[in-house]
Amino acid sequence: MPSKKPEDTRHKGRSYEQQAESYLISKGYTILERNWQASHKEIDLIAQKDDTITFVEVKGARSSKFGHPAEKVDRRKQMNLVAAAERYISENGLHGYDFQIDLITIFKGRLEHYPNAFECAD
Repeated sequence: MPSKKPEDTRHKGRSYEQQAESYLISKGYTILERNWQASHKEIDLIAQKDDTITFVEVKGARSSKFGHPAEKVDRRKQMNLVAAAERYISENGLHGYDFQIDLITIFKGRLEHYPNAFECAD
């Protein structure tokens, strides 16, 4: 079986991120950043609703061949997200906000939102 081209994977990932962004906007969030980078770490979406800034990891899968997309967010990925979120908070001098990291999965065409999926610094 031929391997997937990297541009196909990136295109799929961008599609999942666009779906997540549309969902968040429909729920009253304002998108602050897309694909924000801190060296080799990336946060897919950074959004704000009221006094909460939310760092969003987006994962998707069309089938269960490799398990649920949430399973791809292992401890190492969580630590990288927290480190990137802390850097964003520091670089932007953010005070007086609540912070959380959410996970949005798109699995077999269905969007699932996991608010406050794991700990974030504040």
